[in-house]
Amino acid sequence: MRETQMKAIVVSKPGAKAQLMDVAMPTAGAGEIVVSMMGCGICGTDHHIVEEGLPTAKYPIIPGHEPWGKVFALGTGVTNVAVGDVVAIDPSLHCGMCDQCRQAKGNLCKNWGAIGGSHPGAWAEYFVAPAKNAYSLKDFPLDIASLIEPVACAVRGLDRLNPHQGKSVLIVGGGTMGLLLAILLDINGCQPLTVVEANAKRRDISKKLTGLTIISPEEAKSARADYVIDATGIPSVIEDAITRVNAGGTFMVFGVASEHAKVSFSPYAIYKDEIQITSSMAILHSFGPAIDLMRVHGDRFRPLLTHTFALNEFEKALAVLSSGEAIKVALKP
Repeated sequence: MRETQMKAIVVSKPGAKAQLMDVAMPTAGAGEIVVSMMGCGICGTDHHIVEEGLPTAKYPIIPGHEPWGKVFALGTGVTNVAVGDVVAIDPSLHCGMCDQCRQAKGNLCKNWGAIGGSHPGAWAEYFVAPAKNAYSLKDFPLDIASLIEPVACAVRGLDRLNPHQGKSVLIVGGGTMGLLLAILLDINGCQPLTVVEANAKRRDISKKLTGLTIISPEEAKSARADYVIDATGIPSVIEDAITRVNAGGTFMVFGVASEHAKVSFSPYAIYKDEIQITSSMAILHSFGPAIDLMRVHGDRFRPLLTHTFALNEFEKALAVLSSGEAIKVALKP
């Protein structure tokens, strides 16, 4: 007889203590699958959902938008996967009907949502996803599967940046996303490449794990580059970072700031030096390419997944991530 209850981490409202509790087992609707969670990363967005909330989050919510696992059940009409398949899930939910979706820009969907944000996520034993969002992990190194979703976000960032070999890079923010961007840009031949990270613990760990040039803000006083990327979302950091772009260069807003945050900069300087400003939002046509890239360069990404905790240890997982003693933290059942 099929179970009717499962364990899941539930956040009742922003700032409320997340709790591991029994909830109803999900069922698959038409075109959907139920996935038995085998791993799910934790990122800064999850911290926002738990601590202060996000505009797109609907509470109470089960967080978790970086999942992979084994297909447990199929809804009607599903033919692209079978029960027992191991898959990674693109958490993006697009309406398919708005102007942006019709222009193949689903990440800008007017009704954009995400598993683990607007819909129940994967910090649970089981979760539901559209079958079309499932990507086979056959012959994929599963020990790095919890990194697929953030790598897909970083691949989208590079699509937007359109970097050229031999151009210099300065990335401000050496968390998971800053390091993933740095690894991808290094693979693409951008040099010299420097990451600025304020947290001394994280800086030291990242140096050892990646071999990248990672410096403190104090060491970066005169640093400039052709491509400057903010991966912090902190307004004061953004204001400083945009002044570090070489003439003719590009500044990218990658880190997620508060929707109410404001920054100031000199429009004359942007005009005079022909500085391009761009940004990158979530995932678009980059999930499959991320999987393909990780098959080839798995050894570059593997060191970043530093800690894995069981679902019932989620409080410890969040604490370790906040401490700066970890790079990427994931949950398992």
